[in-house]
Amino acid sequence: MSRVPGWLDRLGAGLSRMGQRFEERRARAEAEADGPVGVPPAGAPTGKPTAGTGPADAAGAPGADSPARDIVPAPPAYAPAVAARPDPAAAVPWGVRVAAEAGWRLLVLAGTLWVVMKVISTVQLVVLAFVAALLITALLQPTVRRLRGLGLPRGLATVVTAILGFVVMGLVGWFVVWQVMDNLGNVSARVRDGIEELKRWALDSPFHVTESQINDIAENLSATIGTNTEEITSAGLTGVTVMVEVMTGMLLAMFSTLFLLYDGKKVWQWFLRLVPAQARPGVAGAGPRAWRTLTAYVRGTVVVALIDAVFIGLGIYFLDVPLAVPLGVFVFLFSFIPLVGAVISGALAVVVALVTNGVFTALMVLAVVLAVQQIEGHVLQPFILGRAVRVHPLAVVLTVSAGGLVAGLGGAVVAVPLVAVTNTVVGYLRAYSEEQALRRLAATHVGMPPPVPGGGGEAGGPERPETA
Repeated sequence: MSRVPGWLDRLGAGLSRMGQRFEERRARAEAEADGPVGVPPAGAPTGKPTAGTGPADAAGAPGADSPARDIVPAPPAYAPAVAARPDPAAAVPWGVRVAAEAGWRLLVLAGTLWVVMKVISTVQLVVLAFVAALLITALLQPTVRRLRGLGLPRGLATVVTAILGFVVMGLVGWFVVWQVMDNLGNVSARVRDGIEELKRWALDSPFHVTESQINDIAENLSATIGTNTEEITSAGLTGVTVMVEVMTGMLLAMFSTLFLLYDGKKVWQWFLRLVPAQARPGVAGAGPRAWRTLTAYVRGTVVVALIDAVFIGLGIYFLDVPLAVPLGVFVFLFSFIPLVGAVISGALAVVVALVTNGVFTALMVLAVVLAVQQIEGHVLQPFILGRAVRVHPLAVVLTVSAGGLVAGLGGAVVAVPLVAVTNTVVGYLRAYSEEQALRRLAATHVGMPPPVPGGGGEAGGPERPETA
């Protein structure tokens, strides 16, 4: 019994030594895991702590207000490492970021375009009148230049050209109206005869159309006209309003044409002053090229339209179709609408021939129209317009359709020259930017300062479109 207390003492001493060694190993493991806050790093003096939240005394010991609870222990060595969360912007894929950047810029451009279109639709009459004045100026400007070359002052040459141009247009309009009014009685009689002939042809045709069906169609047409008298009257009043707007637009176009012929250079210089200084050289160089494209388009279209009108009018005249001259003028006017205008004018000529001279004459007129249009598309257009106006047929169809939807007939007329001018301007600005970049690169290689943007013309100064 005397040996038991001694055994217990030795067991307790052994357990105490094992606990001390366990504490030492734990302290070493914590030190290897970067140690807790307040433990000196390797190589620092052991008697002086290197970190603490409370003030230290002169001996370097922690102050009295630095309790042990301010020292945060490190996680144990066996704890799993937790990765830091990345920046949200860096977590977004590159393609999505590029699409977002492009998307909001496209939204800004679409909003700007929508505002511009709303403004244009509000002042549509003024815009169409000014665009028509530009087209007429591009047609008459060479005459002003020739008269000035003969020695006439600028004002007198402008007045003479404008008067001659507007007088010729007025005479053509008066001649068309006179022809229509003079042949109206004859055309009415021939239309009635043509309708009777069509009725007989329908009865004898293999489509098995009966006379009762034709009478039912005529009665339904008469009833429709009778029940929609109010709508027809309102349409007539709307037509009167449209005529007033057309007259107003014609007066605006006349005055705009006169001032563009006389002061075109000053108008262009004033416009250049509105352009920012950095973009001014490029715009100054693109302006003359755009004007040359517009001039080439107007002249070529006038020549092609005149040839179409003459040959189709002669074919209608020799086939003894009434209103040959008005139909020829109609073909000339609608030739300014590419592709679509030829179809409309040709269809009208065929319908007039059908209701006045019968099916055979209508087929002959259709053959004449198709032949002239084929010659126009494959010979006249490439030869006369050449490479001055390079617009793909798909772009022509889409722009004419969009212009007609936005601004009606006037929009369909100005759509193609607008696209042609835009194509020229964009191509020149792209080439101008590449040339400036190459010049800056060459100047950097030879040690010279980069070129300062100057004039956009070939002679060192900014080019201006010659509109006077």
